[in-house]
Amino acid sequence: MIDYSDFEKVEIRVGTVLEAKIFDKAKNPAYILHIDFGEKGILKSSAQITDHYAPEALVGRQVVAVVNFPPRQIANIQSQCLVLGAVGESGVVLLQPERAVDNGLRIL
Repeated sequence: MIDYSDFEKVEIRVGTVLEAKIFDKAKNPAYILHIDFGEKGILKSSAQITDHYAPEALVGRQVVAVVNFPPRQIANIQSQCLVLGAVGESGVVLLQPERAVDNGLRIL
């Protein structure tokens, strides 16, 4: 169990994917995403979501991500946020808002 105050430290926000391309330098199949988080800016993410999503289908889609982890070096890029999804045997299914919202809105 964690305290609610611990959960509040995790900054989870909504953003819109502006660009998605195959990350051919990654060890496992992945995409490099550029995501607009409004006032938080545009952040990059390495996302292993290739099982259910084509790059062109991701552009314009809103996603949910953790934006306050330290950047993580993955191959030749710095992944600046962690895109969230439900992980199952068939791969990752992205979390997204039920309807369009402003980029940068916080999830609580």
